[in-house]
Amino acid sequence: MTTSGTRLPDRGHGPWSRSRTTALGAIVGGVLLVAGALGGRPDLAALGAPLVVWAVWAWSRRPATDVVVRLGPPDEARGESGDLRAAVRLDAPPGTGAVVLTVRRSNRRQAEAVVRVRGSRTVPLAVHTVRTGPQTVAEVDAIGLGVGAASVSEPVDPAASSALVLPAPRPLGALPLPPRLRGLSGGHESRRPGEGGGLRDVHPYTPGDRLRRIDWRVTARRSPQLQELYVRREHALAEAVVVLVVDSRDDVGPDPRTWRGSVRPRAQDPTSLDLARQAATSVAQAFLEQGDRVGLDDLGAVRRPLPPGGGRRQLDRIRNALALTHPEGEPMRRVRAPQLPSGALVLVFSTFLDDAAALAAAQWRRAGHRVVAVDVLPTLREGALHDRERLAMRFVRMAREDRLAAVTDADVELVTWRDAPQVALAGLARRTHRRAGAGAGAR
Repeated sequence: MTTSGTRLPDRGHGPWSRSRTTALGAIVGGVLLVAGALGGRPDLAALGAPLVVWAVWAWSRRPATDVVVRLGPPDEARGESGDLRAAVRLDAPPGTGAVVLTVRRSNRRQAEAVVRVRGSRTVPLAVHTVRTGPQTVAEVDAIGLGVGAASVSEPVDPAASSALVLPAPRPLGALPLPPRLRGLSGGHESRRPGEGGGLRDVHPYTPGDRLRRIDWRVTARRSPQLQELYVRREHALAEAVVVLVVDSRDDVGPDPRTWRGSVRPRAQDPTSLDLARQAATSVAQAFLEQGDRVGLDDLGAVRRPLPPGGGRRQLDRIRNALALTHPEGEPMRRVRAPQLPSGALVLVFSTFLDDAAALAAAQWRRAGHRVVAVDVLPTLREGALHDRERLAMRFVRMAREDRLAAVTDADVELVTWRDAPQVALAGLARRTHRRAGAGAGAR
């Protein structure tokens, strides 16, 4: 997390100028003094003299240096409520009565306040964000006001603070498992004989069986003379290997007019990449809590993937890697899908606005992986589109629907993240994907 504050150099009395109130008061007072002197009206001169004296006194007390504004780093990169809390530090020169603060996000004014300052003051700042990844928390502009608003400073350079906002997971229920379980430990029951799972069968004692596995009731019933001992055999516990594949090539908002890149999405609108980060974090947390191993790969960048691992530190690595994921210019065209561990469950998080993610998902399914395509396109707002834009969106939607239909025809399971994903994932968990000799339960 980084932060930056700016300060203008000392330019003497240059940055401060007379306010309109002071100038108008001085002009009115001078006119009354002249009129009273020429017309022999001491009452007019008595009215104008205080205005002139006040203007001269206020202007002589104008500050000599700039107002300094600093924006500190936020306390937490991400809270449960999505609030980022920081502190604005104001240092005002003598003669400053107040400071006008303007808070901007994404070049849009969010709030404005007049703060009374005597020397130094710290003002708390809370920003609610639904976006994740590297972002500017806020930009704070400041304009100083002299005593009685007689003078006004030039706007200082805005102070800005940036933060890496980590995606917050959401709770999920049952999740699908790959067709084969791996490892000699974990939280899922496999078909291999071992220890820790449910009852597999009762078998005559053979060399290598442990004595504590002897079932004396079955032995007494089947061999009353104890000519043969019988042992209880259990299923072994195993773990699942899950690979999360995020398509970072697209980062589109709910307004199709912002897809061209000339207009940025609104700060209160989560983009497709924000949904992908949240979805991948939620799935990773759910699998890691069950003792499985989870890895991460990026379909839009050529870099070393995060290998599958387990534990709390692996979740922290995945969240940090997801927060740093962003579109990196023109994506390269892949000849083949990235190589994945054998027998892994693959979850592809993409908008499926082109064929790259769909083709990769189909290749992984043909290679024997169980593949789940997670659609992270936000709910679109098309009410403000013109006729030509609606027609273009109709073509885009038709091509996307055909692409998703081809994905499901390739035996890739589809989940839409914006529509109750925990229910869809629980439905996939109840589906059996068992083959002879390969065991995978559904939790």
